[in-house]
Amino acid sequence: MSMELSTAAPDAPAVADDGVWLACVACGETFAPFETVRYTCDDCDGLLEARYAEPPTWAEFEASEVDRGVWRYAAALPFEMGVSLPEGDTPLHEVPRLESEIGVSRLRIKHEGMNPTGSFKDRGMTVGVRVAKELGVDRLACASTGNTSAALAAYGGRGGMETLVLLPAGKVAAGKVAQAALHGARILEVDGNFDACLDIVQDLAERGEAYLLNSLNPFRLEGQKTIGFEILEQFRDEEGRFPDRIVLPVGNAGNTAALYKCFRELVQSGALDEADVPKLTGVQAEGAAPMVEAIENDADEVRRWDEVETRATAIRIGNPVNAPKALPGIRNTGGTAVAVSDEEITGAQRALAAEGVGVEPASAASVAGLRKLRDEGVVDDDEAVVCLTTGHLLKDPDAAAAAGNDPESVPNDTDAVLAHLAGER
Repeated sequence: MSMELSTAAPDAPAVADDGVWLACVACGETFAPFETVRYTCDDCDGLLEARYAEPPTWAEFEASEVDRGVWRYAAALPFEMGVSLPEGDTPLHEVPRLESEIGVSRLRIKHEGMNPTGSFKDRGMTVGVRVAKELGVDRLACASTGNTSAALAAYGGRGGMETLVLLPAGKVAAGKVAQAALHGARILEVDGNFDACLDIVQDLAERGEAYLLNSLNPFRLEGQKTIGFEILEQFRDEEGRFPDRIVLPVGNAGNTAALYKCFRELVQSGALDEADVPKLTGVQAEGAAPMVEAIENDADEVRRWDEVETRATAIRIGNPVNAPKALPGIRNTGGTAVAVSDEEITGAQRALAAEGVGVEPASAASVAGLRKLRDEGVVDDDEAVVCLTTGHLLKDPDAAAAAGNDPESVPNDTDAVLAHLAGER
């Protein structure tokens, strides 16, 4: 299957609602977006994607009544406004020491941990929960390695809706469980991994017991694609050109699929030249790298890994559901995928922290992957690169403490403290 970049303008089918419809990325069948709950194609069970009769332009974004954040890009979304906290408008950090050490012409860090609940998931939830209200559902559900549950609980609470989250028992960082609990979600710990949790949530959704808000839901990715709009605008304003490459962690591959969709829509409207589309480069942990395996083997499908393990809990996923959208995104933009060790991830987490950018382990995978690709000569020294970091340091405080300096015990005396600092004790 291929979804190549195209400048062809889409034709709205009869099922379009205000210029929006759902299309199957496998067989091309189209559906009305809000007439019923639908996650996959009725005909072939392929993944669905939201499509628009009028792809977005920079002029529409600049004319928006919303100055910043996800809803600045309402021209590329199914509604003018969603259930908002608000979200988006995250910083693009300069990291001069890392830039010099890695050896690229420009390196910027897009820190999605600065969203309201501390991860990029908020972008998808502001749209997804708004769609849930449009459909009239009353219970929201997700499987999660932690960040999705925190975001769903917060946005479901904001929208006054019941939320149900399924987590792999003992495998989710305490900070994330605490968020979901405090925001009022009902938390079910499953004796299995994330993929087992998602199997159950999908079954609940098929039975009509809950509205699924994992990234299998096509509207989740609509919010997440605004990461791409922001990166292009922020980088263009700063450097006068777009980045050559965007490097990002890969779990369920939702962001990879979403960024690819962002680029395709801009190319379709003429707002972005195909030659300026950044190379999408995915990074996974060695213990959970089915996407990397597929890219390295030039496979059309991703093999499910039933056993996955990494300290980067947010990407401890063996069956990335968005692979059919993400694999073409990597290949058609000239990107690649690479696996990194937990030790390389921790090293990158420390390097980012030294620049003042605090991220959870999975986020640091993007920088670890860039380092590895530079060492292997895959990334050139003249490239301008953006690394996406997806979650805040405090999402996983135990991992942060393990990666940081150990506390030092000192006596209750100023002179003793000074002596300790001088190395006398």
